Amino acid sequence: MSQNPFQEEISTDFEVLSSEEEPKNKPDTKTILKHLGLFLLTVFFVTMAGANFVGFDPVLFPFAIPNTVDLLRGFLFAVLLLAFLTVHEFGHYFASVYHKIRVTLPYYIPIPIGIGTLGAVIRIKEPIRRMHKLFDVGAAGPVAGFIVALTVLLIGFATLPEPDYVQNFAGHEELKVYVAENGTYPDFITDDTENGVLTIGNTLLYGALASMFENVPPMWEMYHYPFLFAGWLGLFFTALNLMPVGQLDGGHILYSLIGFKKHRIVARLFFAGITALAGIELIPFLQGFISEYTTLPFIEWFVWAFILHIIMSKAFRTDRVWINAMVITSLAITAGYNLIFGAVDPGQASFIWLVWSFFIAFVVKVEHPPVDFEEELSPTRRVIGWLSMLIFILCISPNPIYMN
Repeated sequence: MSQNPFQEEISTDFEVLSSEEEPKNKPDTKTILKHLGLFLLTVFFVTMAGANFVGFDPVLFPFAIPNTVDLLRGFLFAVLLLAFLTVHEFGHYFASVYHKIRVTLPYYIPIPIGIGTLGAVIRIKEPIRRMHKLFDVGAAGPVAGFIVALTVLLIGFATLPEPDYVQNFAGHEELKVYVAENGTYPDFITDDTENGVLTIGNTLLYGALASMFENVPPMWEMYHYPFLFAGWLGLFFTALNLMPVGQLDGGHILYSLIGFKKHRIVARLFFAGITALAGIELIPFLQGFISEYTTLPFIEWFVWAFILHIIMSKAFRTDRVWINAMVITSLAITAGYNLIFGAVDPGQASFIWLVWSFFIAFVVKVEHPPVDFEEELSPTRRVIGWLSMLIFILCISPNPIYMN
């Protein structure tokens, strides 16, 4: 994908080549070593962070070193997750090379928090002027990455141990007692901790696959299993890439399928939906925070409307009609959700969609820049394109990770 924390493929800072100049994708030794160094550092960070998630007796990285068993489990998690990231990015890379488009090798982004990485990015260094080339470069990454992530997940489901496997983990005493007495995982959270239980959001595809296998752990224990957690992350990151806005992979794909004018409308409406999800999470938090200072009714809605107007103004620049229409649309969706389903518990909010609202508006952009030569895609490309949009629906989670 392009210009997001996990993968990037297109930059608006293009280096335009003359028509006579042949694109060159032959990195020198220094460049290769630089990319390799970033990759190895990412392996280290993901291994250490992964040991905290999937280890039997995890410790919080980077303040302590896990034991050997946890380190090996963390390394397995790193291999699985980075296999997905690598295949995704090299899908973009080789599609660019095939079409003789100047492109960098993947830059891996290590970070000593979270899962140890913000993903990997490549940078395409010239405009992509034809629709079919834009589609190939945009679709190659998520399609290839999806296959790897799905394979990892299926292996994880097919090799699941019996429920008493949880006896190996430190803590989880209530869960251990339940499993020992019943031989199965509970349908409800058994561990009562002060800070809540880390829970991974279900998706349509994950839920459908899980129903076909036995001994599948609940979503609030799934992250302890390397294949399941790495596979879920791969599918979710694929879905994030496939959001049909701006220069994300999904933006390239949908733009290639329906053209500039239609994509412009769809992308704007979709962005309003993303900000609505942000509002669903943020408003209960604002209500609890502001109530300590004032009892004015609906003040949290006015605060969010002000923030939302800033976001929409950045996204749509001077188009006041769209700015006002999308602010109203977003607020209406949020209000409708709260009315029908009730407000989200502030403790269950991940705020990921608030981050993405700002990220799309300020970095990725909502609209896709026009391609010089719009053309109808081949039937095969159109099938792959619409299947990619289906993958997005199957793999996205409205609340991907939260404390339950």
